[in-house]
Amino acid sequence: MQITDIKIRKFFDEGPMKAIVSVTFDDCLAVHDIKVIYARDRYFIVMPSRKNPDGSYRDIVHPINADFRASLEEAVIDAYHVQLVAAEHDAQADEDAVVI
Repeated sequence: MQITDIKIRKFFDEGPMKAIVSVTFDDCLAVHDIKVIYARDRYFIVMPSRKNPDGSYRDIVHPINADFRASLEEAVIDAYHVQLVAAEHDAQADEDAVVI
């Protein structure tokens, strides 16, 4: 199974959650609401989950093995950084633009 697309749906400036991401696999399956978290001096992802009646959370979808989790996490975090830099560059370009 190959990751064929990663879209950063929303960025967050405040708090540990930095982004919400959608990932497409083999151009056939999309997983939405993967969260990019920055805590304890590192980035990691949290899979989409649902709140149970007892207040705990259960993942709706998740990697089955550590190797796939690591490759998914690396791809998502890399895409987050690339799109964050692009968004910052676009914002800087807008500030530098001269309005006549």
